[in-house]
Amino acid sequence: MRRIAITCGDPSGLGPELIEACLLEESYGEAEFVVFGSRSWCEKLESKGEGRVRGVALSDIDFAPGKPTPDGARLAIAAMEAAAKSCLDGECDAVVTGPISKALCVEVGYPFPGQTEFFADRWGGEPTMAFVGEHLKLCLATWHIPLGAVPAALDERTFKHSVRSAAHLGQRLGYGRPRILVCGLNPHAGEGGLLGTEEIDRLNPWLRELRGELEATIEDCVPGDTAFGRAMKGQADVVVALYHDQGLAPFKAVDFDSGVNVTLGLKHLRVSPDHGTGFEIAGKGIASKGSAHHAIQLACRMK
Repeated sequence: MRRIAITCGDPSGLGPELIEACLLEESYGEAEFVVFGSRSWCEKLESKGEGRVRGVALSDIDFAPGKPTPDGARLAIAAMEAAAKSCLDGECDAVVTGPISKALCVEVGYPFPGQTEFFADRWGGEPTMAFVGEHLKLCLATWHIPLGAVPAALDERTFKHSVRSAAHLGQRLGYGRPRILVCGLNPHAGEGGLLGTEEIDRLNPWLRELRGELEATIEDCVPGDTAFGRAMKGQADVVVALYHDQGLAPFKAVDFDSGVNVTLGLKHLRVSPDHGTGFEIAGKGIASKGSAHHAIQLACRMK
């Protein structure tokens, strides 16, 4: 039986209402849940959760939807800390995180650019940011860095780790020998060196080395503008994008409602809905719970 820790995210955002809708309206087999958030939210979920939900209250403040506050950011951070510890202590098997306001968290002293970096610090390991949707499966080689810093960041260790993670993700999702497409850094994957030489000088030689190591089918770098179309036609199982928007622009275009953020490479599994706090629509009952539902589903079945 899987026991999943779930954080509220920012209590004034979409996290609490979507997690509540999932836990009270959907079925997740034999899984049990430990939720971390405000007292009123935790008590509501525990009382209606039919024995499957235990609440851990970390704040007595009642937070209003759509009205973010520094206290809400502090609660979001406290929930992450408690959830991370629950896995380290062996109480929970994986964590589902609600969306946070990075700006507000930084304002109250949070030293990380995102939740991925937080869990890497607390759990250890070498993380990869991955995304699983109905149509696409994606790994990012680099994450929250300026575009101009990407070429230098794509050293051999970083690049090879992202491709290894893609193979690992494909295998965990049930593809025995996953087919992996790696996007080129330059337009048309460099056009034979006319539009950049990183593919010829570094990336393709590293891919050739990985072919002898991994139980996966890996081509040389392919143009980023065709990789995702090929994957959606069933010609690949996982795509590796070399920078944030190269991967997430197409992913969110086709899998916004079903997409899930998965942190690979750590001691424990962490997944989250692939959307933000949505302060502007929080509490209005119009947000889709699809991504949150798929995040919980994936945490329950992915080991």
